[in-house]
Amino acid sequence: MSPIPACLDHADSHRKTLVQRLAQLGPELLRQLNRGLEKESLRAAPDGRLAMTPHPIGLGSALTHPSITTDFSESQIELITGVHQDINACLRELTELHRVTLGQMGEERLWATSMPCKLPDDDQIPIGQYGTSNVGRTKTVYRTGLSNRYGRRMQTISGLHYNFSMPLEAWSTLQSSICGAATADAARNAGYFSLIRNFRRDSWLLMLLFGASPVVERRFVEGTPHSLVPLGQDTMHLPFATSLRMGPLGYQSDAQSKLGVSYNCLRSYAASLRAALTQPYPPYDAIGITDGEGHYRQLSTTLLQIENEFYGTIRPKQPIHRGERPLLALDRRGVAYVEVRLMDLDPFSPIGIAASTIRFLDIFLLHCLLSDSPPDTPDSIDNLSRNRHAVAQRGRDPALELRLDDGSPIAWRDWARALLDGCEPIAAALDAAHPESEGAYAKSLAQARSRVDDLSLTPSARVLASITDSAEPSAIAFGRGLSEAHRSRLLARPLDPETSQRYQSLASLSLDEQRAEEAGDTMSFEAWRQQYLQLPSIEGLTAEAADATC
Repeated sequence: MSPIPACLDHADSHRKTLVQRLAQLGPELLRQLNRGLEKESLRAAPDGRLAMTPHPIGLGSALTHPSITTDFSESQIELITGVHQDINACLRELTELHRVTLGQMGEERLWATSMPCKLPDDDQIPIGQYGTSNVGRTKTVYRTGLSNRYGRRMQTISGLHYNFSMPLEAWSTLQSSICGAATADAARNAGYFSLIRNFRRDSWLLMLLFGASPVVERRFVEGTPHSLVPLGQDTMHLPFATSLRMGPLGYQSDAQSKLGVSYNCLRSYAASLRAALTQPYPPYDAIGITDGEGHYRQLSTTLLQIENEFYGTIRPKQPIHRGERPLLALDRRGVAYVEVRLMDLDPFSPIGIAASTIRFLDIFLLHCLLSDSPPDTPDSIDNLSRNRHAVAQRGRDPALELRLDDGSPIAWRDWARALLDGCEPIAAALDAAHPESEGAYAKSLAQARSRVDDLSLTPSARVLASITDSAEPSAIAFGRGLSEAHRSRLLARPLDPETSQRYQSLASLSLDEQRAEEAGDTMSFEAWRQQYLQLPSIEGLTAEAADATC
C-alpha cells in the first residue's frame, strides 16, 4: 500500500518537520528563491478571430530573440522573462514585454483566455516558422509532427509556465535532512524529483484555485467526443469545470497515457522516456518522415519526437546549449529548476498572472520540496491522473471525491484544507524573510482558503458567472472584451525611450543572429536531423548512476 500524503497522516509531526527544515534554510536563503515566467497568448483580430498574419517583424526573430518568440502557431506569442528573486521585478518585466509586443501588433490583441479565440479550419491554423537554418527547420518540422499527430486546435490552447529554483547553497543545507545524498549536486537532483512527486500528487489543488477555463467556443469541439453542454449559441461548458485546458480536451494524448513515466530519480525518469524517444510507434510510423514530394511530416516516427512532446504538468529542466537535447542537458548538468506547466492564464489580469498567485506558487512548491515524498508506483501514477481529470471537469462539485495513493476515497475539501494547513508555517517563514511584503504570503494563503470555502470566488466560477450573466452568453465575447480592455490599459502607459530602444536593439540583434545561423550551416537538414535525434544508452547517464535507491 502506498503511503498517505504527510499532510493527511500525522499532521502534527509533518508540521514539525516543515518548521525544522525551514529553520535550516533561514531567511537569507528564502529571500533567494528564483522564478521566471513564460506566458503564451494567441494573436487575435478585433473581431475575435485568430490573426493570420506572420510574427511581427518589429519583434525580431522568433528563433533567436531571448524574450519574445512563438509557441506552436505563428499566431501564438510566447513571452519569457529572465530569472528574478524579486516578484515585482518579474511582473514588471512581463508587463514590459506585453507593451513591446502590443506596440508591434497594430490592431491585433493578445487573447486573454487559455482556451482559444475563433479558429479557422484546422489545416489553416499557421504553424510557427523559424527560418531556413537547421535549428529553425527542426522547430517547424517538430510542430508539423504535432499537427499530424494531434491536430492543430489542441496546440493553440495557451497557458503560463512558472519556473522555480532554489539557490545552490540551499542544497548543501538540506542535503542530509531531505535527500540523504552524498553531495550537494546529488541532493539538488534528488530534491527536485522529490518536489516533482509531491507536486504531481497534490497539484489538483492549483487547478481548483487558479483554473480559469470552464468554457470553450463551440467549433473547438466539433468532431471531438466530449461531455460538454451548450451555454448560449456559440459556447460549450461544464458547470463544475475548473480547467478544460488540463482535461481530456486539452494537452492530452492517449498514446502518452501509457508511458507511466517515473519521477523517482533522474535515472528512472530518463529510462521511462528513452523508449518513447527511440522506438518506432506504429501509428506514427504510418505517417512517415516525409511525404512523396520530400516535405517533412515529423521529426521521427517514435512515440515522442523529442522530450518536449511529453505533456507533463511539471518538468525537470536544465538550460540547453545549441542543438542539445533536453535529456542530455539533464544528464550532463543535472536539474537546474522545475517548470510548472498547468497554470491557466488569469483572464482578469492584463498580463495573465497576479503577484498573489506567484506567492502561493512559492508556498506550494516549498511545501512539495520540504515534505516527505513517497516514491512513484503504477497505482499512484494512475490515481493522480484520475484526480487531475476529475478536478479539471468537476472540481467545483462539492460532492467530488478524489483518490489517495492507495486508492481510498477522500473528499476534496478535506484534502485541500489539510494541504493549506501544512502551508501555514511556510507562508509565515516567507513573510518573515520578506518583511517589506507586509504579510503578503499569509494573505495569499488566506485567499486560497477563502476559495476552498466559497467556490464562487474561484477564477473558473467568476468566468462562468461573467458569461452566464451577460445578455448573450458567449466565450468569444467574454475573451474579446477582456482582450480589448487589457490592450487599452497596457498601451495607455507607453515605454520610456530608453526601454523602447533596448527592445528595438534586441529585435535587430535577433534578426542578425538568425541570418548568421542560416549562413553558418554546413550540414544537410537530413544529416542534422539524424544526428540531433541520437541519444546515448541509459547506462551512459552519470548524474545518478550510483544511486542505489533508484
